Amino acid sequence: MASPYRAIFETPGTRAFSVAGLLGRMPLSMMGIGIVTMISQVTGRYGLAGALSAALAISAAVLGPLVSRYVDRYGQRRVLRPVTLVSLAAAAGLLLCVTFRLPDWTLFVFTALVGCVPSLGAMTRARWAALYEGRSGMLHTAYAWESIVDEVCFIFGPIISIGLSTIWFPEAGPLIAGIFLAVGVFWLTGQTATEPKLRPREEHSGGSALRSPGLQVLALTFIAMGAVFGAVDVVTVAFAEERGAKAAASLVLAVYALGSCLAGAVFGMLRPKGDASRRWLVGVAAMAVSMIPLLLAGNLPLLAVALFVAGMSIAPTMVTTMALVEVHVPRAKLTEGMTWTGTGLAIGVALGSSAAGWVVDASGAAAGYVVPVVSGAAAVVVGLLGYRRLRRSAPTREGQREREHEEREHEDGQQPVA
Repeated sequence: MASPYRAIFETPGTRAFSVAGLLGRMPLSMMGIGIVTMISQVTGRYGLAGALSAALAISAAVLGPLVSRYVDRYGQRRVLRPVTLVSLAAAAGLLLCVTFRLPDWTLFVFTALVGCVPSLGAMTRARWAALYEGRSGMLHTAYAWESIVDEVCFIFGPIISIGLSTIWFPEAGPLIAGIFLAVGVFWLTGQTATEPKLRPREEHSGGSALRSPGLQVLALTFIAMGAVFGAVDVVTVAFAEERGAKAAASLVLAVYALGSCLAGAVFGMLRPKGDASRRWLVGVAAMAVSMIPLLLAGNLPLLAVALFVAGMSIAPTMVTTMALVEVHVPRAKLTEGMTWTGTGLAIGVALGSSAAGWVVDASGAAAGYVVPVVSGAAAVVVGLLGYRRLRRSAPTREGQREREHEEREHEDGQQPVA
């Protein structure tokens, strides 16, 4: 492990909550694609599969920030355990409905309830923020590590979910995702030493964290970015099936995540300097441009190469986003603020997966890659329109953190990157 990463794990308890967070985040990449695979296996209807995946994403988008707001007020252990039990019970109901071929509306009801699953990524990032408050260099590396964990989940999650559902039985992917969720949440919430301390009640006044203009720009842009991710997942499964290799879709999607993982690992060892909002906008534009080659991929190997390159812009953009959220959101609402970016992604995934499912049903998988291209362009447009607002609304503590960053460069053993 490179020295910046080794440094962040010197604090006791960091390794344990990081592993628990990894396990609890596996359903993030397993449940949606598991539902798509399960429904397409059982019914052969990609439109229904995409719609259910969209329902899951919308539910998570609505319930996720509410769960995180209560976490900020009452703590992770008191809130996460009961909501996780509700999500697990709903997942069990969904699998029973599929097994017994119950009407479509029952699938949507239970899928919506599964969406109260907590955002484990926001919970672990909040722990890092509490441990290294004011230490921008350490937090940059910690957020990069969390992006690597996200991508590890997206590398192995689809492989496990799609593989189990195609080789074992259709419901196997979502079933194992539920097991990962239960283990991760109950292990994480059992680690009270690193749980963020609750802020005074008066600091929670002023309404939702989403009232921050900067956070609004980030969340809106992430809706379009989420549409990219949701569309890529659905279309890639269909693309592989059309070529008689449906199980290979998990490997192709893993390559997509691998590109992001490697880029995030390198980015975490650097110390970027300058305007974070400009760096964020460049990352959004790079993600959009990287979607264009997908239209030209005529086979799975070429598609894998194109997705690997496309993935390299994801993690650096996500790391920069988390740094911007910390700048724009009050400390007492940080977990909620981080969840709102995930909510934007979830809404986008809902739109993208649903649109892609209908396009695939109507025109085939190759045409489906138009959806992420258009979604990427939309992300750039929203980012450009909100860029000045993002910079103008940044609190003065951004400059303070830049100074802290420079003061700690020697401590962290790193040199700034021009």
